[in-house]
Amino acid sequence: MPVYDLVDSPWLPLRPKGAKAPEEHSLREALIRAHEFDFFVLDLPTHAPALLRQVLLPVVMHALGRPRDRMEWARRFNAGRFTSEEQDKLRAYLEEHRTRFDLFDAEAPFAQVSGLHTAKHETKGSALLVATAASGNNVPLFASRTEGDPLPLTPSQAARWLLHAHCWDTAAIKSGAAGDPQVKAGKTTGNPTGPLGALGAIVPMGRSLYETLMLNIPIGVQPGDDLPQWARDPLGSAWDVRAATGLLDLWTWQARRIRLIPEETDDGTRVSRVVLCAGDRLEAIPEWEPHTAWSFQKTPKSTTGTLRRPQRHTPGKAAWRGLQALLASERQDGNGFETSVLLRQLAGLQAEDLIGFDYPLQVETIGITYGNQSAVVEDILFDSIPLPVSALRAEEDAYTVLLEVTEQAEDLAKAVNNLSADLRRAAGADPIPWDKGQRPGEFVLHALDPLVRRFLIGVRASADDADLLEQGRIAWEKLARHRTWEVAERLLSTATRGEFGGRTIEKDGRQLTYRLATAEQNFRRRLKAVLPRCTHAADDLVEDMASGASVLVARTS
Repeated sequence: MPVYDLVDSPWLPLRPKGAKAPEEHSLREALIRAHEFDFFVLDLPTHAPALLRQVLLPVVMHALGRPRDRMEWARRFNAGRFTSEEQDKLRAYLEEHRTRFDLFDAEAPFAQVSGLHTAKHETKGSALLVATAASGNNVPLFASRTEGDPLPLTPSQAARWLLHAHCWDTAAIKSGAAGDPQVKAGKTTGNPTGPLGALGAIVPMGRSLYETLMLNIPIGVQPGDDLPQWARDPLGSAWDVRAATGLLDLWTWQARRIRLIPEETDDGTRVSRVVLCAGDRLEAIPEWEPHTAWSFQKTPKSTTGTLRRPQRHTPGKAAWRGLQALLASERQDGNGFETSVLLRQLAGLQAEDLIGFDYPLQVETIGITYGNQSAVVEDILFDSIPLPVSALRAEEDAYTVLLEVTEQAEDLAKAVNNLSADLRRAAGADPIPWDKGQRPGEFVLHALDPLVRRFLIGVRASADDADLLEQGRIAWEKLARHRTWEVAERLLSTATRGEFGGRTIEKDGRQLTYRLATAEQNFRRRLKAVLPRCTHAADDLVEDMASGASVLVARTS
């Protein structure tokens, strides 16, 4: 049996600060030198939370403990790196648990079950672990690669996809493991997706891997019985439905029973075959899950209270369009949102000046959309936005400004959609259905996207200056008006004689006339209502920008 020790073998692709290309590093190097790396450079963005939760964060937290209060967190964060004492503790911890970090150990392979097999000793191709590879129900009709084609993985690739499967694996039927009393007809049904598949992951990012690790560790007391999977007895083929005992248990949750089957090739050790069976199931996503925002809905009148669910990301929707959920620091009693534990923690730290209002925080939103009973991967969702720390506090001006800007962007898209609907009615056609085709408002949101992102950076740098914030809002409205008119003019320029003459229809006993002139007039009225600070004509925009009036938007481009 080959040996691949994750403690000292290179398997984590990290980009050193100032470098362009990533390099693979061992777990020991990644932690001891965490201040020297930007972050991971990975095949898919969904790997990042898997590696953080399944390995790096639990090692740091179990070896060094959680910060007991905000002052301790700030002290550790501002150090910018692990101290010599902390590095010694990390080395000792990894040495103590070294045998459990062997990927191919005969008795307790890392994050796997030794000797796992089905009743008929069947194995599957390693593509079963790879979310984007053709496998099972994921094989496209005209794919160049079939499920029968081998997909040899290097040990480092196999380790990363192993952890990815524990977090994001598809649901539905799994092969039944020999010795599992819940197997029926050689299969296990009713399997949910991996734990991260049930939520929209939100990961705060710092300027280095070290800062990112600290930003993702919640402050508080750690339960004494909470342990990562490598500090527990090795698992067998049987699985259970239970609640997580704490963060270490949740982060290293073994959602599947897996065995990697290594083989020696001319290119070295490769993994082309695996055994993947049902694993432990969470009773529910705990309310202290730190990497998701929450939505609240009032329950039916027959019951009391509110229904609290993890907030999912929407395909095709930029992260800034969900700022209402990201910035909702206060728990909602009725319908509404609550941001993640980690972002709420940052709001408290900023309130006590333990982290600067101008700290360059990035927030990554990551998720997977599943199809066909969650048995296939349809899409992988990822976005990254700069998020002003001061905007996490509802009493700050930055909070109000950002929510207003994102609402204005949505309203501008609606205004263009209404213009399109009025023009289509004037031509005798029905408006484009909201759930079919591409409505022109999407072009507005696409055009506004870079402006909103630049505005977020500007607010971060100027959150303590009310006058500068107001100048930035005026500049934003001018630019937003200009970009919106560019889309609207394309609609107006295609108008024909039919739209000019218009159509009169009867609705609810009233005569309604739709024509080009009234459609444009209504659009101008909506635009003025959405952008009340934009008092200059669009023709003045170029001159204003040249004179430097676009303080927050243009200065950060």
